[in-house]
Amino acid sequence: MKYFKFIKSVSVFIYSFCIMTALSAQEKTVSKLEIYNLETGQRTVLKEFPYVIEAPNWTKDGKSLVYNSGGKVYQIDIQNPASDEVINSGYATHCNNDHVLSATGDRIAVSHHTAEDHKSRIYIFPLAGGAPALITPLAPSYLHGWSPDEKTLAYCADRNGEYDIYVIPAEGGVETRLTTSEGLNDGPEFSPCGKQIWFNSVRTGLMQVWRMNADGTGQTQITFDLDRNSWFPHVSPDGEQVVYIAYKEGDVAPGDHPPGKNVELRLMSSEGGEAQTIVKLFGGQGTLNVNSWAPDSKQFAFVSYNE
Repeated sequence: MKYFKFIKSVSVFIYSFCIMTALSAQEKTVSKLEIYNLETGQRTVLKEFPYVIEAPNWTKDGKSLVYNSGGKVYQIDIQNPASDEVINSGYATHCNNDHVLSATGDRIAVSHHTAEDHKSRIYIFPLAGGAPALITPLAPSYLHGWSPDEKTLAYCADRNGEYDIYVIPAEGGVETRLTTSEGLNDGPEFSPCGKQIWFNSVRTGLMQVWRMNADGTGQTQITFDLDRNSWFPHVSPDGEQVVYIAYKEGDVAPGDHPPGKNVELRLMSSEGGEAQTIVKLFGGQGTLNVNSWAPDSKQFAFVSYNE
């Protein structure tokens, strides 16, 4: 019994040490919340933060951005960036960088690490603030997509040691597995029409962008890069373009997307074809995890970092 108590004490110490190390690293990191304009090709720094922020969403009225930091979710006025305010999420105060707004813009779905086991589960609460509702009792579950009719959530989940893509009714219920290929399948996001889901998969070796029908059929590879690992495809609201983040092959394992790397933001037609690099930056995890397109499809937001 004393042996197991000792092991437990060591585990708690290591866990606490890792948390403190992560917090120390966050305090030393400068985050830049940026906007890229496709018409001008210009990058604009909206605001700098002396700590880690991640994964902006653009609100449906085009006036604000939503991001996460330190487990909480914030909203910032684009015209008055000094006005960022925390969104009341009740007990969901350990949110990660997987969060999505509803099509009507009045609700937000988040991935929150629950107190009982520190695993990620999906919750929904009003964007104006309010009590969170649990959607995925099973964990870990990492949110990435919300259908345009607001009826279905799409997410990456580990079930029995395999990370695959699942969907579940937005009001809760039984989840449905859409991918079964060996290796990581991640980043599922609905197209604006709701008929397709874009995602990334490592099934062919390097991480590549894929697309499938919303029911999981017709899984089709879209990118065929030989020197990049491509992650998190985000479709513009008009359905015409896709922006995604890419790591240089060899910098990371194909199934990994860490922070602190030189990465590229790449743009391609939603019909497929050749992609082009439009931004090079220091970032990775937290830069472009979720859809951050402006409603007019002419701009998108992202985060770069300095240490």
